Amino acid sequence: MPKLTINGTTHEVDGPPDMPLLWAIRDIVGLTGTKFGCGEGLCGACTVHIDGVATRSCLMPLGSLEGKQVATIESLGGHHPLQEAWVANEVPQCGYCQSGQIMQAAGLLASNPDPSDEDIRNNMAGNICRCGTYNRIQCAIKQAAKVMRDHKV
Repeated sequence: MPKLTINGTTHEVDGPPDMPLLWAIRDIVGLTGTKFGCGEGLCGACTVHIDGVATRSCLMPLGSLEGKQVATIESLGGHHPLQEAWVANEVPQCGYCQSGQIMQAAGLLASNPDPSDEDIRNNMAGNICRCGTYNRIQCAIKQAAKVMRDHKV
């Protein structure tokens, strides 16, 4: 039975090695913040971090993850500067894609604490928002980046 470390907690996951991480997170571990979107890694709704890298969980088989650190939207705790900027900029409409959007943005800010507008657009291009809140997403990322730089988060 594979052991996965998700948000700092080790879980024994009773699933086949080819089971996508997304289903283990949602159906076995019970963390429902990560969403199913397309199942083909195209929309970004299922984005999590694996060893600090934003990754589509619908494409990652359980058998490839032993010993790796997985972080979901729940790992941000609800008061991360990105989450607060999302609210301040009224980003969510339907909200379905937002956990994936935030995790993708968190990966960007971890590697680039002062992204340009072009950096943000390039990094976020693979994450689809059916409500079209892309301009607000970009503003929220810029705001969170400034807060994180100013407060050394």
